[in-house]
Amino acid sequence: MHSPGSRITMRWFDGSVVMSRREDFKRFDGFHHQMMPKILAEPRITPMPLMELPEFSATIRPGHAVLGLDLGERTIGVASSDRGQSLATPVETIERRKLAGDLQRLSALAKERDAKAFILGLPLNMDGTKGPRVQITQSFAHEILKAAKQDSGLFNTSDPAILMWDERLSTSAVDRFLIGEADLSRAKRAAVVDKMAASYILQGALDALANLRQG
Repeated sequence: MHSPGSRITMRWFDGSVVMSRREDFKRFDGFHHQMMPKILAEPRITPMPLMELPEFSATIRPGHAVLGLDLGERTIGVASSDRGQSLATPVETIERRKLAGDLQRLSALAKERDAKAFILGLPLNMDGTKGPRVQITQSFAHEILKAAKQDSGLFNTSDPAILMWDERLSTSAVDRFLIGEADLSRAKRAAVVDKMAASYILQGALDALANLRQG
């Protein structure tokens, strides 16, 4: 019998190793089974690369907005930068249904803001290891890229830039703000926490981009 806090290790089809607590696998079991068939259906296909910060900075210059995403099991928090890529603003919380519908809603938001790039929160474990949520988030990023290749009008480009950004503590930081500063009830916090977490993630990446460009 395994203790509640025991960890297991898995090796994904791309060779990466992830570790997670067993209760994390239980929590994300439904979402995991929804996304993993898409991954395992093409085990010989090498995933399209995601960008590192310097490449992202060189590809997406100020003048276009960037969308930040906080990907959850049931929702996607969305935030947007200004065209100068300096300030993140919460936009919307998408109630997840099917992948095609999720991508269509993201497409509409990207077109409204002339956004050609995405920054996705990377849900690392607190010790920095990669759990199953990281693989799920990377899979969603690749779905964005594949959809854009099939329809260049979906996200204003056939090759949107995607950056993964460490999201650890983002939700807890937002919760502390909503409780301590905004004094919102639990119900009101639930309605805004995902899009505010996306804004928190996006702002951290925008600040890093600004520092890189100034350096």
